[in-house]
Amino acid sequence: MQDNVRVVVAEVNDGERYLITQRSEGSLFGGLWEFPGGRVRTGETDQQALSRALLDRLGVSVEVGECIEESGHSYAPRHITLAVYRCTLREAPRAVRVAAIAWVAVEELDNYSFPPADEASIVRLLGEDDEA
Repeated sequence: MQDNVRVVVAEVNDGERYLITQRSEGSLFGGLWEFPGGRVRTGETDQQALSRALLDRLGVSVEVGECIEESGHSYAPRHITLAVYRCTLREAPRAVRVAAIAWVAVEELDNYSFPPADEASIVRLLGEDDEA
């Protein structure tokens, strides 16, 4: 039987670049990059989980906007539901509980390795950029 996990992540941009974070070595997908976020705990809303995760990992408070994407991914023995929210940071982020942070232009995202769950969001961003 698969364990179902809900994960929420923030799509944050400064008008030209997107904020990504590098997973700490020793964690699942350690060293790979992702949109910042975390697991939704029992009793939390997506917004509460995202606010907690960004404060914990980046030392920032956040305004959580609309959910722009939701997708499912299986990593045996878990099934991950990944929800992406547009967010605005209230202060500058710093690497508190992540290996590193980076502000990256859409055309540079191909230079970073992402876990499979995040790749769908990256493909969407690349597609949006092509339409601009």
